[in-house]
Amino acid sequence: QVRLVESGGGLVQPGGSLRLSCAASGVPFRLYGTSWYRQAPGKDRELVATITSGGGNTNYEDSVKGRFTISRDNARNTVYLQMNSLKAEDTAVYYCNLHRASITYWGQGTQVTVSS
Repeated sequence: QVRLVESGGGLVQPGGSLRLSCAASGVPFRLYGTSWYRQAPGKDRELVATITSGGGNTNYEDSVKGRFTISRDNARNTVYLQMNSLKAEDTAVYYCNLHRASITYWGQGTQVTVSS
């Protein structure tokens, strides 16, 4: 059974930082590309960042470039999202995603709220 468990969300003030983690089990993690998505209230889910299976390539949504960093530790079956200089518009539920060809797995999501 495949499980993706996100953690690290919470309430943070504007300008603050959070690090999200997503631990995978039941899947050969090192073979899968991984991504972070987010969904704000009333909006569609959007891709935030992605990293290839070996960690050699990353891509970011324009609004988070220079502020967020995606990384992965294949020995720990974990993907991370370091979020710095957080803004109110970053408030959303953040979802971990594993993908390989037509196979996709999702985590349950973790809430990030940026507010003073």
